[in-house]
Amino acid sequence: MNAYEIIEASLNMKKAQIKERVKDEKGFDVRDEKGKYILAVNQDKTMVVQSKQEELKRKFQDWIFADPGRRETLTNIYNEKFNSVRLREYDGSHLNFVGMNSAITLKPHQKNAVARSLYSNGNTLIAHEVGAGKTFEMVAIAMEGKRLGLHSKPLITAPNALTEQWGEAFRTLYPNSNVLVATEKDFKPENRRDLFAKIATGDWDAVIIGHSQFDMIHLSRERELDALYSEVDKLEAALDEISATSNKGSYSVKQVERAIKSYTDKIQKLLEKTPKEDMLCFEQLGIDKIFVDESQAYKNLDTPTKMQNVSGIGSGGSGRSMQLLMKCRYLDEVTGGKGVIFASGTPVITGYQRTKMPILRCLKQMSITDESDAHFL
Repeated sequence: MNAYEIIEASLNMKKAQIKERVKDEKGFDVRDEKGKYILAVNQDKTMVVQSKQEELKRKFQDWIFADPGRRETLTNIYNEKFNSVRLREYDGSHLNFVGMNSAITLKPHQKNAVARSLYSNGNTLIAHEVGAGKTFEMVAIAMEGKRLGLHSKPLITAPNALTEQWGEAFRTLYPNSNVLVATEKDFKPENRRDLFAKIATGDWDAVIIGHSQFDMIHLSRERELDALYSEVDKLEAALDEISATSNKGSYSVKQVERAIKSYTDKIQKLLEKTPKEDMLCFEQLGIDKIFVDESQAYKNLDTPTKMQNVSGIGSGGSGRSMQLLMKCRYLDEVTGGKGVIFASGTPVITGYQRTKMPILRCLKQMSITDESDAHFL
């Protein structure tokens, strides 16, 4: 592998690898069922070429900063594009929590989180560490938001085993609240229709359901089809762009083609499925705010990318994540991008840019105001 090939791999965010044809015991090249040669990574040669790759990266960094004029130009570009915004700070010390249990006082960081959600111009991610009181934060946001007219019927979805615990916490913080806590029994086929009707017709301060139950509530068939067709259009545009600059058999092209086929298969299944006329869809329930506790459970959106062997970037997307994304987009339309609260004590985002891509795509598509809106830890 020559220097140009190593540089090309580096610019495409790939680790340089040396692959050789696998040979059988007689020394002949081994082929697969399609007649293609089977390749295997030569570990010794790969270690050498990757050390050269790291050396080239260091040389490139040294070159960037060696010239004072170039250094100043690039520093100014970086500061103007990425380092010129001071993030807004939220102070919730002035909030009056009408109806809250007088024996409970929220801590300053909890009040600030409530203020962030109420006053920010978009969806919010609360990523305080475990034990910091995210449950009470979301309960307070739900009740204060309804009192102020920011939403009328919030829905909280949490891990299945925690729904009753959530109901107890809600009534502890707001003893006079009118809360509907759905159980697994309510989502049995014979009871589901009655539950949906109860959600749609009741004036609830909050509806609390489990993750698996939340996944059962689908959008209307028309809206789901529109969302899937939209994803196919984006992927086809991306495919045209990649094909113009890459080999048609390259990894990134094949990955996008697989993603397109996956979405077209979903569209076909949805078209073949007969909708239940008497079952209410998500839009008909009157929900105008959703709180997703332990939101990292929905992190695996499909992410076509050239990067390989990066933890957190899978080759296929999660169907439940796509369902949540479609619901979030619907709420963005209804609320102007203010209908979603995510909460997680184990945020996926880290300081290393490459591992941030899947969750950042999710945040971006759901119009969450800012990556740093959530006090990332």
